[in-house]
Amino acid sequence: MKAYETLSKDELIKLHTQLVKEYEDVKGKGLKLDMSRGKPSISQMDMEMGIMDVLGSIADYQTEAGIDCRNYGLLEGIPEAKKLMAAMMGAASAESVIVCGNSSLAIMYDAVSRCMSHGVLGNTPWCKLDKVKFLCPVPGYDRHFKITEHFGIEMITIPMTEQGPDMDLVEELVGKDDAVKGIWCVPKYSNPQGYSYSDETVRRFAALKPAAKDFRIFWDNAYAIHHLYEDVQDEILDILSECEKTGSPDLVYEFVSTSKVSFPGGGVAAVAASKANLDEILKSMTIQTIGYDKLNMLRHVRFFKDLEGLKEHMRRHAQILRPKFEAVLKVLNDELGGLDIAKWTEPKGGYFISFESMEGCAKAIVEKCKEAGVVLTGAGATFPYGKDPKDSNIRLAPTFPTPEELSAAADLFVLCVKLVSVEKLLSACQVEL
Repeated sequence: MKAYETLSKDELIKLHTQLVKEYEDVKGKGLKLDMSRGKPSISQMDMEMGIMDVLGSIADYQTEAGIDCRNYGLLEGIPEAKKLMAAMMGAASAESVIVCGNSSLAIMYDAVSRCMSHGVLGNTPWCKLDKVKFLCPVPGYDRHFKITEHFGIEMITIPMTEQGPDMDLVEELVGKDDAVKGIWCVPKYSNPQGYSYSDETVRRFAALKPAAKDFRIFWDNAYAIHHLYEDVQDEILDILSECEKTGSPDLVYEFVSTSKVSFPGGGVAAVAASKANLDEILKSMTIQTIGYDKLNMLRHVRFFKDLEGLKEHMRRHAQILRPKFEAVLKVLNDELGGLDIAKWTEPKGGYFISFESMEGCAKAIVEKCKEAGVVLTGAGATFPYGKDPKDSNIRLAPTFPTPEELSAAADLFVLCVKLVSVEKLLSACQVEL
């Protein structure tokens, strides 16, 4: 296929006429498909149903130490769950983990809220400062950005590379500006690009010398075990261990959950950090809650048993997800390869594909897809304040639709990409449409 920019004006007009007809034909099919969020599919959730059977009315509800999970106690979570979640994160020890409720996002929200209202390890509460800033690698996770926006924190974009955030820029901003209090990170199979931080990047994070004593790395290890392939799997260094080596154990909060391992709304979430950070978190937790759902923790431990049980379960997830990712990538490569109007990532894990259109086209592509019955994540959502300065990034979520629905959605998506791209090129030729 010829690159669109090499086509003459007449060729572009002819192509536009053809694409418009194809688009109107698809609109007539009345599609109603949703690729807007990275939700597990029904077949994936069906895999989890056994977790409902491990605790019955006559089950043993005691931990290995004899604690009854039906009653109060164990604010930090049951020891077996602490051990399981530590193994899921990497090399973090069980002693460095607090197991909470069903959502790591809630733990992150609480962490930012606590920093705002009470400060970090005796430092001035952020709400009493003139300016608080957060670094945001982009494209990134929209819900991270919504948290900091909610608290009125100024967000500064940091470009992502295949090795992780631009660390030269991170080191410069963190080292010189004491108003910079944190950075959002999805270090493994990042949302949405699917990049994993290199060893050098992790070590540079651990070696940061912040101007602010209360600077914290918010390390959202959401896709710690979410590989798509058995023979090609990204691994990252354990950030807590690296921070210990540099003499900065308090520098990081690490978060993880089973939201895309077990039920997305009924999983288990945890935070790992230094003893000083954990003590501060527990101080608030003793006021906030009498304890999180220990029965759910026990249910997960009994179902998965250990890290190998988690990994085996994720192999089954991968068997469902891998064909979906490969199907979308095949359509992108077959239909858009060589046209020079877009590029996209080919992740080996995680839940998303990051797509870059021609500048100024993302919103129009998303809108045309919506008009024809396919809902995508809003253009700009992967940037702070929902504003992509290039209007080019689109997050694709192949996980929820059935294979048949996914095929129809991918076909429509590439059609919309072609149509909007041609219209942009014709506009540059001053052709009125």
